Amino acid sequence: MKYDHIVEGSFLERPNRFIAYVDIRGHREKVHVKNTGRCRELLVPGAKVYLERSGNPLRKTVYDLVAVEKGNILINMDSQAPNKAVGEWLLKKELFPDLVTLRPEKVYGSSRFDFYIETAREKIFLEVKGVTLEKDKVVLFPDAPSERAVRHVEELEEAHRNGYQVYILFVIQMKGAVYFTPNWETHPRFGRALCHAAQNGVRVLAYDCRVTADSMEIGKPVPVKLYDDTAGADT
Repeated sequence: MKYDHIVEGSFLERPNRFIAYVDIRGHREKVHVKNTGRCRELLVPGAKVYLERSGNPLRKTVYDLVAVEKGNILINMDSQAPNKAVGEWLLKKELFPDLVTLRPEKVYGSSRFDFYIETAREKIFLEVKGVTLEKDKVVLFPDAPSERAVRHVEELEEAHRNGYQVYILFVIQMKGAVYFTPNWETHPRFGRALCHAAQNGVRVLAYDCRVTADSMEIGKPVPVKLYDDTAGADT
Protein backbone atom coordinates (compact mmCIF):
# COMPACT_ATOMS: atom_id res chain seq x y z
CA MET A 1 0.00 0.00 0.00
CA LYS A 2 1.20 3.50 -0.80
CA TYR A 3 0.46 7.00 0.40
CA ASP A 4 0.34 10.21 -1.62
CA HIS A 5 1.85 13.59 -0.79
CA ILE A 6 4.02 12.69 2.22
CA VAL A 7 5.73 15.46 4.18
CA GLU A 8 8.12 15.34 7.15
CA GLY A 9 7.56 16.99 10.49
CA SER A 10 8.72 17.07 14.10
CA PHE A 11 6.28 15.87 16.77
CA LEU A 12 5.33 18.43 19.41
CA GLU A 13 2.42 17.14 21.51
CA ARG A 14 -0.74 15.02 21.47
CA PRO A 15 -3.54 16.54 23.56
CA ASN A 16 -5.93 13.64 22.87
CA ARG A 17 -6.19 10.36 20.94
CA PHE A 18 -7.29 11.94 17.70
CA ILE A 19 -5.09 14.96 17.14
CA ALA A 20 -1.49 16.03 17.55
CA TYR A 21 0.57 19.13 16.93
CA VAL A 22 3.54 18.85 14.60
CA ASP A 23 6.18 21.32 13.46
CA ILE A 24 6.21 21.37 9.66
CA ARG A 25 8.92 23.64 8.26
CA GLY A 26 8.69 25.94 11.27
CA HIS A 27 4.88 26.05 11.35
CA ARG A 28 2.86 24.51 14.21
CA GLU A 29 0.23 22.34 12.50
CA LYS A 30 -2.76 20.52 13.99
CA VAL A 31 -2.90 17.00 12.45
CA HIS A 32 -5.07 13.90 12.63
CA VAL A 33 -3.51 10.83 14.28
CA LYS A 34 -4.49 7.63 12.43
CA ASN A 35 -4.10 5.49 15.54
CA THR A 36 -6.15 5.80 18.74
CA GLY A 37 -3.72 3.65 20.76
CA ARG A 38 -1.49 5.21 23.38
CA CYS A 39 1.74 5.10 21.30
CA ARG A 40 3.49 6.92 24.15
CA GLU A 41 6.85 5.37 23.36
CA LEU A 42 6.57 6.57 19.76
CA LEU A 43 5.12 10.06 19.94
CA VAL A 44 7.76 11.84 21.99
CA PRO A 45 8.70 15.50 21.55
CA GLY A 46 11.14 15.94 18.71
CA ALA A 47 10.43 12.61 17.01
CA LYS A 48 10.53 12.76 13.22
CA VAL A 49 7.09 11.95 11.84
CA TYR A 50 5.66 11.49 8.37
CA LEU A 51 2.30 12.87 7.36
CA GLU A 52 0.00 12.38 4.39
CA ARG A 53 -1.68 15.48 3.04
CA SER A 54 -5.45 15.02 2.75
CA GLY A 55 -7.13 15.51 -0.58
CA ASN A 56 -10.28 16.81 1.12
CA PRO A 57 -10.25 20.64 1.19
CA LEU A 58 -13.15 20.69 3.70
CA ARG A 59 -11.28 18.84 6.44
CA LYS A 60 -10.31 20.73 9.57
CA THR A 61 -6.95 18.93 9.66
CA VAL A 62 -4.87 19.02 6.49
CA TYR A 63 -2.56 16.13 7.41
CA ASP A 64 -2.75 12.56 8.74
CA LEU A 65 0.14 11.32 10.88
CA VAL A 66 1.04 7.90 9.46
CA ALA A 67 4.63 7.00 10.48
CA VAL A 68 7.30 7.85 13.03
CA GLU A 69 10.99 7.20 13.56
CA LYS A 70 11.96 5.51 16.83
CA GLY A 71 15.74 5.54 16.94
CA ASN A 72 16.79 3.79 13.73
CA ILE A 73 13.43 2.05 13.26
CA LEU A 74 10.74 3.47 10.99
CA ILE A 75 7.31 2.48 12.30
CA ASN A 76 4.05 2.83 10.44
CA MET A 77 1.36 3.73 13.00
CA ASP A 78 -1.63 4.04 10.70
CA SER A 79 -4.26 1.70 12.15
CA GLN A 80 -5.87 1.27 8.72
CA ALA A 81 -2.62 0.24 7.01
CA PRO A 82 -2.45 -3.41 8.22
CA ASN A 83 -5.79 -4.39 6.65
CA LYS A 84 -4.92 -2.64 3.39
CA ALA A 85 -1.50 -4.29 3.22
CA VAL A 86 -2.90 -7.72 4.13
CA GLY A 87 -5.62 -7.42 1.49
CA GLU A 88 -3.03 -6.71 -1.21
CA TRP A 89 -0.82 -9.52 0.07
CA LEU A 90 -3.63 -12.08 0.12
CA LEU A 91 -4.61 -11.21 -3.44
CA LYS A 92 -1.04 -12.07 -4.48
CA LYS A 93 -1.75 -15.56 -3.04
CA GLU A 94 1.27 -15.33 -0.74
CA LEU A 95 -0.42 -17.03 2.22
CA PHE A 96 -3.03 -19.13 0.41
CA PRO A 97 -1.76 -20.14 -3.05
CA ASP A 98 -5.10 -21.73 -3.94
CA LEU A 99 -7.20 -18.72 -2.89
CA VAL A 100 -10.55 -18.54 -4.67
CA THR A 101 -12.57 -15.94 -2.74
CA LEU A 102 -11.57 -12.96 -0.61
CA ARG A 103 -14.13 -10.79 1.18
CA PRO A 104 -13.25 -8.03 3.67
CA GLU A 105 -15.26 -7.40 6.85
CA LYS A 106 -17.38 -10.52 6.80
CA VAL A 107 -20.21 -10.77 9.33
CA TYR A 108 -20.42 -14.06 11.21
CA GLY A 109 -23.07 -14.37 13.90
CA SER A 110 -22.70 -11.26 16.07
CA SER A 111 -19.12 -10.74 14.91
CA ARG A 112 -17.40 -8.98 12.03
CA PHE A 113 -14.05 -10.45 11.05
CA ASP A 114 -11.49 -8.68 8.87
CA PHE A 115 -11.39 -11.25 6.06
CA TYR A 116 -13.38 -14.25 4.87
CA ILE A 117 -11.40 -16.51 2.53
CA GLU A 118 -12.23 -19.55 0.47
CA THR A 119 -9.59 -21.79 -1.03
CA ALA A 120 -10.05 -24.91 -3.10
CA ARG A 121 -10.40 -26.89 0.15
CA GLU A 122 -11.17 -24.60 3.08
CA LYS A 123 -13.37 -21.82 4.41
CA ILE A 124 -11.32 -19.42 6.50
CA PHE A 125 -11.72 -16.42 8.77
CA LEU A 126 -8.71 -14.18 9.27
CA GLU A 127 -8.47 -11.38 11.83
CA VAL A 128 -5.74 -8.74 11.54
CA LYS A 129 -4.11 -6.93 14.47
CA GLY A 130 -1.63 -4.12 13.86
CA VAL A 131 1.40 -4.03 16.18
CA THR A 132 3.40 -0.86 16.85
CA LEU A 133 4.72 -1.52 20.38
CA GLU A 134 8.40 -2.54 20.45
CA LYS A 135 10.70 -3.09 23.45
CA ASP A 136 14.28 -4.22 22.82
CA LYS A 137 13.26 -5.73 19.46
CA VAL A 138 10.39 -7.68 21.04
CA VAL A 139 6.97 -6.62 19.73
CA LEU A 140 3.84 -6.81 21.85
CA PHE A 141 0.07 -6.49 21.53
CA PRO A 142 -1.97 -4.71 22.75
CA ASP A 143 -0.36 -1.46 23.90
CA ALA A 144 -3.35 -0.81 26.18
CA PRO A 145 -6.12 -3.04 27.65
CA SER A 146 -8.60 -3.99 24.93
CA GLU A 147 -11.73 -5.95 25.75
CA ARG A 148 -12.64 -5.78 22.06
CA ALA A 149 -9.44 -7.69 21.21
CA VAL A 150 -10.30 -10.37 23.79
CA ARG A 151 -13.81 -10.69 22.39
CA HIS A 152 -12.45 -11.10 18.85
CA VAL A 153 -10.19 -13.94 19.96
CA GLU A 154 -13.03 -15.72 21.74
CA GLU A 155 -15.36 -15.32 18.76
CA LEU A 156 -12.70 -16.65 16.38
CA GLU A 157 -12.29 -19.69 18.59
CA GLU A 158 -16.05 -20.27 18.37
CA ALA A 159 -15.89 -20.04 14.56
CA HIS A 160 -13.19 -22.72 14.58
CA ARG A 161 -15.39 -24.98 16.72
CA ASN A 162 -18.07 -24.53 14.06
CA GLY A 163 -15.85 -25.90 11.31
CA TYR A 164 -13.95 -22.92 9.90
CA GLN A 165 -10.19 -22.61 9.66
CA VAL A 166 -9.25 -19.53 11.65
CA TYR A 167 -6.17 -17.31 11.71
CA ILE A 168 -5.11 -14.32 13.78
CA LEU A 169 -2.44 -12.37 11.93
CA PHE A 170 -0.35 -9.86 13.87
CA VAL A 171 1.00 -7.32 11.42
CA ILE A 172 4.18 -5.81 12.84
CA GLN A 173 4.35 -2.37 11.32
CA MET A 174 8.16 -2.26 11.21
CA LYS A 175 11.28 -4.32 10.58
CA GLY A 176 13.78 -5.71 13.08
CA ALA A 177 11.51 -7.66 15.46
CA VAL A 178 13.06 -10.73 17.09
CA TYR A 179 9.72 -12.21 18.11
CA PHE A 180 6.11 -11.36 18.93
CA THR A 181 4.43 -12.06 22.27
CA PRO A 182 1.22 -10.94 23.98
CA ASN A 183 1.59 -7.96 26.28
CA TRP A 184 1.23 -9.88 29.52
CA GLU A 185 2.08 -6.92 31.71
CA THR A 186 -0.55 -4.60 30.23
CA HIS A 187 -3.36 -7.05 29.43
CA PRO A 188 -2.88 -10.60 30.75
CA ARG A 189 -6.48 -11.52 29.92
CA PHE A 190 -5.75 -11.07 26.23
CA GLY A 191 -2.66 -13.25 26.55
CA ARG A 192 -4.63 -16.02 28.23
CA ALA A 193 -7.39 -15.81 25.60
CA LEU A 194 -4.82 -16.01 22.79
CA CYS A 195 -3.06 -19.01 24.36
CA HIS A 196 -6.39 -20.78 24.85
CA ALA A 197 -7.39 -20.13 21.25
CA ALA A 198 -4.05 -21.40 19.93
CA GLN A 199 -4.35 -24.57 22.01
CA ASN A 200 -7.79 -25.13 20.48
CA GLY A 201 -6.90 -24.80 16.82
CA VAL A 202 -6.73 -21.07 16.06
CA ARG A 203 -3.55 -20.38 14.10
CA VAL A 204 -1.54 -17.42 15.34
CA LEU A 205 0.82 -15.78 12.85
CA ALA A 206 3.04 -12.70 12.92
CA TYR A 207 4.62 -10.97 9.93
CA ASP A 208 6.83 -7.92 9.81
CA CYS A 209 6.52 -5.17 7.20
CA ARG A 210 8.69 -3.31 4.77
CA VAL A 211 8.03 0.28 5.77
CA THR A 212 9.00 3.49 4.02
CA ALA A 213 7.77 7.02 4.58
CA ASP A 214 5.15 6.52 1.87
CA SER A 215 4.43 2.77 1.83
CA MET A 216 3.96 -0.43 3.82
CA GLU A 217 4.05 -4.01 2.54
CA ILE A 218 3.83 -7.37 4.31
CA GLY A 219 7.32 -8.81 4.77
CA LYS A 220 8.48 -12.01 6.43
CA PRO A 221 7.22 -14.28 9.25
CA VAL A 222 8.29 -13.39 12.79
CA PRO A 223 8.45 -16.05 15.55
CA VAL A 224 5.46 -16.08 17.90
CA LYS A 225 6.01 -16.82 21.59
CA LEU A 226 2.83 -17.58 23.52
CA TYR A 227 3.11 -18.53 27.15
CA ASP A 228 1.05 -18.78 30.27
CA ASP A 229 1.88 -15.84 32.50
CA THR A 230 1.89 -18.03 35.60
CA ALA A 231 3.61 -21.15 34.31
CA GLY A 232 5.96 -19.25 31.96
CA ALA A 233 5.98 -22.01 29.36
CA ASP A 234 6.33 -21.19 25.69
CA THR A 235 3.63 -22.48 23.34
